[in-house]
Amino acid sequence: MAGLVSLLLAAAVVCSAQQPVTLYNGIRLPAIWPPRSTPNLPAPAKISGSDGTLRLAEAPNDEPLETPPYLLSPPDVIPIDVGRQLFVDDFLIDETTLRRTFHTAEYYSGNPILKPDKPWERAGAEPRAMVFSDGVWFDPQDRLYKMWYFAARQAVGYAISKDGVHWEKPALDVQPGTNLVNIAPRDSSIVWLDLEDKDPQRRYKLAYTGGNMKPFYLHFSADGIHWGAPVTQSIPVGDRTTLFWNPFRKVWVFSIRNSTPEHNRYRSYWEHPDIMAGIHWKPEDPAPWVGADRLDARRLDLNVKPELYNLDAVAYESVLLGLFSIWRGQPPDRPKPNEIVLGYSRDGFHWARPSRRPFIPVSERHGDWNWGNVQSAGGGCLVVGDRLFFYVSGRAGVPGTRSSGVCTTGLATLRRDGFASMDAGPEEGHLTTRSVSFRGRHLFVNADAEPGELRVEVLDAAGRPIPAFSKANCRPVRSNNTLQLVQWRAEPDLGSLAGKPVRFRFHLRHARLYAFWVSPDSSGASHGYVAAGGPGFTGPVDTVGSAIYRNCCASDFLH
Repeated sequence: MAGLVSLLLAAAVVCSAQQPVTLYNGIRLPAIWPPRSTPNLPAPAKISGSDGTLRLAEAPNDEPLETPPYLLSPPDVIPIDVGRQLFVDDFLIDETTLRRTFHTAEYYSGNPILKPDKPWERAGAEPRAMVFSDGVWFDPQDRLYKMWYFAARQAVGYAISKDGVHWEKPALDVQPGTNLVNIAPRDSSIVWLDLEDKDPQRRYKLAYTGGNMKPFYLHFSADGIHWGAPVTQSIPVGDRTTLFWNPFRKVWVFSIRNSTPEHNRYRSYWEHPDIMAGIHWKPEDPAPWVGADRLDARRLDLNVKPELYNLDAVAYESVLLGLFSIWRGQPPDRPKPNEIVLGYSRDGFHWARPSRRPFIPVSERHGDWNWGNVQSAGGGCLVVGDRLFFYVSGRAGVPGTRSSGVCTTGLATLRRDGFASMDAGPEEGHLTTRSVSFRGRHLFVNADAEPGELRVEVLDAAGRPIPAFSKANCRPVRSNNTLQLVQWRAEPDLGSLAGKPVRFRFHLRHARLYAFWVSPDSSGASHGYVAAGGPGFTGPVDTVGSAIYRNCCASDFLH
């Protein structure tokens, strides 16, 4: 029956059993990893065709992905030493009376922030200066925002900025007099600033497809400008294939666009710790991964089953953040109304997608820069003081046609950690975590407690309040701050509880709680991942805490 069960394929894929791995957050991966089937995708692929590409016997069905296994059976004790702890799902929550609210990004009023204003960007029918994955990063070495983007004539352009809002296109020597850094034919492209690679000549990675069912080419660069020839390439892949680094498991993940005649777009998954070796996957290697499902709403004007056009991902604090570009059909008179919806993963493979609202939507007003095809940038987002910066593509369209028209880049922002909040109104509510453990000393929260308040008590393994860390002893938080220290009158910090399983119980009134974490020092450094970086950070994780707030305020740039 169509749309219910995927047909098992005759070609078996042999999976090697490994020793089970326990992740940073206590999740224990199964011996066979990655999983070789998912609820709404086919079993492993059958090989056909001389090009070695994957063809599946039946399309993915429309059933939503099952609840991730780590939500069904969470660890008995969850270590919380890596990153701010977000409430995007129920992984950390034992019980609560609070209401969860999912928040969406806000477009910058000065969009678009990058336009095709150079002659080489205006060549052809579709002037173009847009991220199409590509990449936007803050380079801590040069203390600059850097953007790679899709320029006209299928080239990669390069721009720099001191504030992330106002961009310059420097004249470079790759194509003298232009800001183009790669002119090989390209479709989807991804640039990754790899701060963990010890080889300075491989600090930047560039990978792109030359078009649908063309290889995925890989380049290295020391400066992100001079790339040279490809160092290697994959077998032919779908045109919207990308990759990302999963630092929690130290593997490169290839997000491979795959298709069937019945279901044109979904994702296959392949991982490898070595990017050079990993790009040489065989046709049978990638596992079916994720696609759109019936919870992805259809447009009323098209009534077309949505598909997953692209999936970019990045490590943010203690989770993987997934930017799902959802395709909802192709109108005859405007560009594709793609838009970005979020997902979250704590094991790197299974996604929780609790809110299907567009996080960064397409505009429904003709004439807007983002009337069509809003898609994400490689690196996901940047941490700029108390805000997250998301860069996205937008296409203005040409009335009465499917043409993209003028293609530009825009900016959307969100409160730091602001994906979801646990909220209380005038009546006090509470949230009790599962058992957690930590090595740090200082409890911090990201909360808006104006005009109300927030208090925290700590419970022992049996669920009893610890007198020194009781609600009555807690100094109330009554501020709106993305980094706020929580203190108790009887104890200077949580050092006496380090290494012991405890629970936190948060009491809120007229307040919102976005995240909590226990830091080893009073700066509030989370030691979680900061996505594509930001001013004040010195590496891929937050080791500086409150120092970035002294050096950077996003509102200074946005007004």
